[in-house]
Amino acid sequence: MRAATPRARLAAPVAAFLFAAISPPAAAVPFGAGALSVLAARGGPSPSAYVEPPVLTAPVQAGELPPVEKRLPRRPLVTRLAKMGREPGRHGGRLRMLVSRAKDVRLMVVYGYARLVGYDESFELVPDILERVVVEDERVFTLHLRPGHRWSDGHPFTSEDFRYWWEDIANHRELSPSGPPRELLAGESPPRFEVLDETTVRYSWDSPNPFFLPALAGARPVYIYAPSHWLRRFHASYEDRERLDREAREHGRRGWASIHNRKDSPYRNLDIDAPTLQPWRNVTPSPAQRYVFRRNPFFHRVDGSGRQLPYIDEVVMTVTDTKLIPAKTGSGETDLQVRGLGFDDFTFLKRNEKRIGRRVRLWKTTKGSHVALFPNLNAKDPVWRALFRDVRFRRALSLAIDRREINLILYRGFAVEGGNTVDESSPLHRPERREKWAGFDLARANALLDEAGLMGRDPETGMRRLPDGRPAVIVVETAGETSEQADILELVHDTWLAVGIKLYTKPLQRETFRNRIFAGETLMSVWGGLENGVPGPSSSPAELAPTSQQQLQWPKWGQHYQTRGRTGEACDGPYANGLLRLYEEWIEALAPGRRTAIWNRMLDIHAERVFTIGIVAAIPQPAVVNARLRNFPERGVYNWEPGAHLGIHRMDTFWFAAAGEGEGEGARSGHGSKTERKAGS
Repeated sequence: MRAATPRARLAAPVAAFLFAAISPPAAAVPFGAGALSVLAARGGPSPSAYVEPPVLTAPVQAGELPPVEKRLPRRPLVTRLAKMGREPGRHGGRLRMLVSRAKDVRLMVVYGYARLVGYDESFELVPDILERVVVEDERVFTLHLRPGHRWSDGHPFTSEDFRYWWEDIANHRELSPSGPPRELLAGESPPRFEVLDETTVRYSWDSPNPFFLPALAGARPVYIYAPSHWLRRFHASYEDRERLDREAREHGRRGWASIHNRKDSPYRNLDIDAPTLQPWRNVTPSPAQRYVFRRNPFFHRVDGSGRQLPYIDEVVMTVTDTKLIPAKTGSGETDLQVRGLGFDDFTFLKRNEKRIGRRVRLWKTTKGSHVALFPNLNAKDPVWRALFRDVRFRRALSLAIDRREINLILYRGFAVEGGNTVDESSPLHRPERREKWAGFDLARANALLDEAGLMGRDPETGMRRLPDGRPAVIVVETAGETSEQADILELVHDTWLAVGIKLYTKPLQRETFRNRIFAGETLMSVWGGLENGVPGPSSSPAELAPTSQQQLQWPKWGQHYQTRGRTGEACDGPYANGLLRLYEEWIEALAPGRRTAIWNRMLDIHAERVFTIGIVAAIPQPAVVNARLRNFPERGVYNWEPGAHLGIHRMDTFWFAAAGEGEGEGARSGHGSKTERKAGS
């Protein structure tokens, strides 16, 4: 891979974005536009107007906690509820949710969505934990912290936490053998890191790094800070190495580094002693079947009236079998449930909403494809690998899928039929890409299969034979988590059989599913399509090129790029290599027009070459909420990246009305929107 080189700068000497601790402007200036934009901070409530959450009154009076005005940063983030179309709330309450496994406690980091910078509901980047960011030509990023901000244990959150992560974690050979995360590299070069003062740090590259801020805003963010005051006790540079190694071995670990890495796992969210900056902190040791998250008394956000957020005191996650989540939701055992529910659950849930005092909504989903097939271009089997790399074979498989039938039978016609591409709400959307090689045409599919060398058919079964004489049987592996994928594959099975291809479905545990794909054992898998279905020109097109092992159509090529050639296989597909070159050109380009052109070229290649086989998209997502829960959006977008599922909708602003205040609204919600009434009929 060639290293990125700086492009000629635009006329303005500095393309700077000063993000203030306010809601975003109506039109945000895109990164790299060469313009200067200053977003002035608005005034918030005075410290004397801050409102103490009632649940914390007793510990404050007992001297166990400082009062709210001393717990908040000197300039907290003021949430403008009216601008978000929401109303001021009241403190208190416990919100119940269901999860399918203990490791899903990490979802509270996703839903809580406290980030250095984060996306708002318009998918614009705005400051959050940071007070502001100054960006120069996507090369120099100056991060300004909020003076007085504290971790959940009350210890100051300062530039020392960034220095500790950079010097004592990211660049420590025992803790990070591979060095800093790839998102912190421009080409192959790490940044120059500087501590300017107690609340200011700077990262500088010679080449543009457009991935830096989006990585900080991710559903699973890149952490560039850590609670140094807490982690030092587990670090051999600050404590006795022999003692730390001895204690590690007593706990079945190899050495001190293993313990430190386990403690430094903010996304896993399991260590109840670990300080956090999230709105709620885990207080339940693992393993457990019921996890309790209590409000962070030092959380940095307030509403316009000075009430410290979050409004809700506790969130409880109960682990239950995936198959039972819809039934338990329909019986009122949860106050907020989206995960674990599918479109096929909507009718049942809607019929029960009045009885259990719940509201059922259909949210928009924006993945490139709700369900897509991934032929493994890195499959170990040489015959199948050659076929999957033949575009005629991939096109034939796509043409032999009756998407209309799937849509009508499983989604009542609500789905968008077609290939795996960006959503219509993206400025990069072109309808012809969705339609490319996605019509149902068995005659053309048969002709393409003949051209690809699968001409021989078994006279009894009608199945085609591979070039080596084996029957053309494709095993499609799934993570086995929903019946929806199995239902779709059953319908695909019938139409593929009409062109002489036999499909078998093989459900697996998720970890086994992914490991088999990575190893090349899997021929084809089923998963969701493009994660970011609503990109703009400044969004990274990394999903369109082999840049990650997680890309199921070419995991070994992606791994090779991701590990800088240490593992995986060098990409030897001409079009895939072309996508890599375009991706690197996008990194260097600063002009929005040039980035738009690159995006369009990459999307055109994807549609034409059918590297993934999209089936249906834009499946409405049921969301079930307690009728007393306020500020939950009537219409929302449910997306992992960007969006963090509930994250961009600011769960810290949800609140419970008093008993008896929600029944009227719950009754009215039975009518629902026209779409919801049609789906529930």
